[in-house]
Amino acid sequence: MPSSDLAPVYRYHDGTKHHFHRFARSAGALDWASQPNPFRSFEAAPDVALYPRPDAPAIKDARTPLTAAPIGDVLRHSLGLSAWKQFRESRWSLRVNPSSGNLHPTEAYVVAGPLTVDGGARLSAERAAGVYHYAADRHALERRAAFDAAAWSGAVADPAIWLVALTSIHWREAWKYGERAFRYCQHDMGHAVAAVRIAAAMAGWRARILPDWSHRDIASLTGLDRDEDFVDAEREEPGTVLVVSREPVVVSRELLLAAVREGQWCGHANQLSDDHVQWTVIDEIAEATRDGGRSVSPSPPISPIPPISPIQLPNPPITQLPDRALVLQRRSAVSFDPRSSIDASSFFAMLSRVMPGDLPPWDALWWKARVHLALFVHRVNGITPGLYLLARDPAAVDRLKAACGRAFLWERASETLPLFLLAAGNCRPLAQRLSCDQDIAADGFFSLGMIADFDASLELFGPAFYRQLFWESGVIGQVLYLEAEAAGARGTGIGCFYDDPVHDVLGLTGHVFQSLYHFTIGMPVEDTRLTTEPGYAWETESTLRKQM
Repeated sequence: MPSSDLAPVYRYHDGTKHHFHRFARSAGALDWASQPNPFRSFEAAPDVALYPRPDAPAIKDARTPLTAAPIGDVLRHSLGLSAWKQFRESRWSLRVNPSSGNLHPTEAYVVAGPLTVDGGARLSAERAAGVYHYAADRHALERRAAFDAAAWSGAVADPAIWLVALTSIHWREAWKYGERAFRYCQHDMGHAVAAVRIAAAMAGWRARILPDWSHRDIASLTGLDRDEDFVDAEREEPGTVLVVSREPVVVSRELLLAAVREGQWCGHANQLSDDHVQWTVIDEIAEATRDGGRSVSPSPPISPIPPISPIQLPNPPITQLPDRALVLQRRSAVSFDPRSSIDASSFFAMLSRVMPGDLPPWDALWWKARVHLALFVHRVNGITPGLYLLARDPAAVDRLKAACGRAFLWERASETLPLFLLAAGNCRPLAQRLSCDQDIAADGFFSLGMIADFDASLELFGPAFYRQLFWESGVIGQVLYLEAEAAGARGTGIGCFYDDPVHDVLGLTGHVFQSLYHFTIGMPVEDTRLTTEPGYAWETESTLRKQM
């Protein structure tokens, strides 16, 4: 039996599972009149245009500790708009970071010292540091607060660093998915963490989660606890905060929070929907999993994996991951060609990239791998079709073997990866059935379920780690998205799957391991009825080439 503080987690997790005979509770028919606005804004908050917008202030003084340009670069290639799609009268945006149902519950805030633009002018009065909301629709920062620059310098070891805080608006997902929406918000948080880390690496920065920041701290840092700023507006749930820096640095949480609380705040959040459905179960699981902050020892070293030949990218001059053009072209496939295949070297290369290590995005996380992959291999040249398991922590292999209560083969399928063939055969119908009967799980090269080390993780790290298990799944998904694009294919995250039937296939009982997220990769079939435009009106093919 779980401890009393874990009981709400198990109650929510089991209560929001999909079953063959019923789905987790949702509103059923969608109320299009109450569809949430995909963009949050703060009325009366001053706007700052970001690079590479052509109207962004010019950067003329490179000697200053931090300019707005690198912030704009990182946000553009992690959380910005990647395209606009249109079908007849309907028009919608896509983003660099994926989201369940393209609903985008994740919001981002930047906290930084005085940002220098235009040869030394300051973005805020009296050389102030600031708290800013990222407005993805305009690729701009909205200044929520100005606070003492000296306090910023006193709180951080290097004044050139900056922070990215991520939050969730649960209503955006619950509008469509009901009670299961909290899970999807956490998937999206993981995708966003990985997107920020990868974009930071492209710009020459590090980015890592600060685990000592509690959710209460994050709410104070971003102004989420300011009731007067959210009158009639949907509230945001604190997620995590990352420090973006050139080298490892220390941030004094207490000094920074004291300075921010004394800052001059402005702006009122917009209302996203006129009408709402209250999902109290989401409020309850959010409360049960709020993190009080934690002191974390460095993770033990990970056994190195022998190198695998790099993926051959389809469109030179793209030569390696990550790449700015690649992250902007990422899409979620909606249909696959059921006849195409991929070669074994590309398959193994993709799997090697999801193994944890000291490279982006894995170095953004503070915990060792807790999520493993059950793979349904359909059409990989030179690989026997069947059910496989990739142990992302090789030390977990024995525990996985003990937990899987079926007479599997457990044949080693790779000399360099902890990949095992469990059962050979055509598993396309099985993969489709388990992923809510969706063709896309059967028509790709392969699909997979992300199997989390559930009981042991919650017992070790507490109920707040329920969120992190989904974050890790989202990080894996983000890597797979980019690996698929690099291989000339496409990926899709699958949040709808029949939970316990997945466990039954593997012979799993209880909560020792639980399936949290599914994914599939294949050759996309494009919908030619849709038209596509750049993410921003100021972007053209020629200007994009200049930025690469």
